[in-house]
Formats: sequence, structure tokens, C-alpha cells
Amino acid sequence: MNSASAQLNIFRFSIGAVILALVLGWLIGGPQQALVVAILAILEISLSFENAVINASILRRMSDFWQEMFLTVGLLIAVVGMRLLFPVVIVVATSGLALGSVVDLALHHPAEYAHQLETAHLPIAAFGGMFLFMIFIDFLLDATKQVHWIETIEKPLARAGSLKLLPTLIGLVVLVGLAYGLSEHDTAVVLRAGLIGQISYLLVRGTGKLFEQWGGMSQTGRQRGKAVVKLTGRAAAASFVYLEVIDASFSFDGVVGAFALTNNVLVIALGLGVGAMFIRELTVWLVRHDTLTHLKYLEHGAYYAVGSLAVLLWAGLYVQLPEAVTGLVGAVIIVASVVESLQERRQQRA
Repeated sequence: MNSASAQLNIFRFSIGAVILALVLGWLIGGPQQALVVAILAILEISLSFENAVINASILRRMSDFWQEMFLTVGLLIAVVGMRLLFPVVIVVATSGLALGSVVDLALHHPAEYAHQLETAHLPIAAFGGMFLFMIFIDFLLDATKQVHWIETIEKPLARAGSLKLLPTLIGLVVLVGLAYGLSEHDTAVVLRAGLIGQISYLLVRGTGKLFEQWGGMSQTGRQRGKAVVKLTGRAAAASFVYLEVIDASFSFDGVVGAFALTNNVLVIALGLGVGAMFIRELTVWLVRHDTLTHLKYLEHGAYYAVGSLAVLLWAGLYVQLPEAVTGLVGAVIIVASVVESLQERRQQRA
């Protein structure tokens, strides 16, 4: 019982936040809006589980201080910044309306605000898809990767990863192919947004690696009886920014899709915010229980799920895909990686 309580202790804030969010949803619009809050929270969690695994693979290399920053300051950025304020910024950037006008739309004319946000789906999908695709292709082309899940794919690509510019070149080729077949206006929008997504990834990831080379790491942690180098200082700060940008890339589609359930931006912020909080705490739980070490292929499954999400975001440029498809594809890949990992453990024990 004590062990179970300890396991759940890390999720105490999420549990409390769920109760508070349901109460606030009830006060805003009665039982119907409270139900919407619960549905949005479940959707956010189901669509972002791979985000937790990716975050855990980065967070486990950061010091305890920065792990706490991820749970506190990072959570504030995720909930208020990415789920509430960032959609407003997107509408301002794509509609040409003034900030005050967009805020007025969000608060008093939610249907028009939802329409404006839906209009921005093209650049959102191009930017978010390219950022996530670069994460995926960088993983496949990592020449230092020792563990391979699908060896026939990963081993040759890992060897090809010694060509440093290859991920960037692949991203550019895919982007050009993605824009082919769209209207002239849409082609320009997709190329511009996709290029910004790729540049953003290269800047954020490159800054983190540069700070690691400059220093800012210390032998502070231990894992499975071995000393682990953990990031501190500038290197940890750069990784923290990288985590927040990844979270933003995952949140774009969820924010847009949430308007299919409700036009109330406060209810959307409550539901998605609670889901984001749970994902943050799940990330820390994965780190502190060394789950990525025990489940050998879980990290691989998460990266493949990220790649599938990028493809589905891009597919949304041509056809309308239900949110359930996005969540189901990622879930199937994650489950497959867990099953393979457990089978591998059983074979090793045998």
C-alpha cells in the first residue's frame, strides 16, 4: 500500500488539477462543459504519450534542479503559454488582425476565433510536421546509436548518419515534395512555414549541442550503479528550451482540434492544461523509475510515433483526418515497442 502511495505521489498535482478543472468547467457551463474538460484532458494525454517518452529521454540527462524547472516553470509555459496564449499569437500572425481584436474574438466571439484558428491550420501543420520530422530523422540517422529496434531500417541509416548534413537535406527534399500538388498560394505558405520549422529545430538543437561542448555538465547522477553525466547551466537551459519547443509542436494539432468539441477557450485551456500537467508528471515518473532502460525499445517506439505524427500532420494538408486516427497510430506503435521490450527482457532472463 505504501509502495502504491509512493507511485501515485508524483501525480498528486495532476489529480488535484483534474478535480479543480472539472469544478471550474461545471461553473462555466454546467455538466456538459465539465464533461468536455474531461474529454479534452483524455485526448491530450492519449495524443501526447510519445511526447512524455521523448521528453524523458532528454530530461534524464538533466540535473534535479532542471527537472523541477520542467515541472514548475515549464508547466506554466505549457499550460498558459502554449495552450492559451500561443493560439492567439498564431491568429495574429496569420490573420493580420491586431492583438486586441484577436483577444476580443477569443473571449466574446469564439466561433469566429475558431474559424480564424482553423484557417491557420496550413502553416501550423507545415511547421509542426517539419519540426517533428526533424526530431525523427535525426534519431534514425544518429551514428552513435547502439540499440536498434527495426535493424533492417535503423542500422543502414545509422551508418549513413556520419554524413552530418544528411538530415537537413532529407528534410528539404521532403518539404519540396510535400508542397507539390498544392495551389500556388498554399505551396508558398507550406514552404515558408516548413522552412521556418526546420530552421527552428536546427537552431534550438544546435544551441543545445554547442552549450554542451562549452561546458555545463557535472557528474551528479547515478543510474543502475553507474555514474551518469547530467546537464547543468547553459547546456541544461538549452535542453529546457528544446523540451518546450517539442511540447509546442505536439500541442498545435490538439489546440485546433479542441474547437470541434467546444468554442469556449477557457474550457479548452482547462482540459488541455490538465492533460499537459499529467504528461509532465508522467515524464518525471519515467525518468525516476528508469523506465527507458528497463523497456529497451520504448524510446524507439516514441520516435517512430513522432515520425507518424509528422506524416499525419502533413496528410491533413490534403485530407481531413479525425483526431482518433492520430492517437491510435501512435498508441499502436508505442504498445508494439513495449511488447518487444518485454519479450527481450524475458529472453535475457531465460
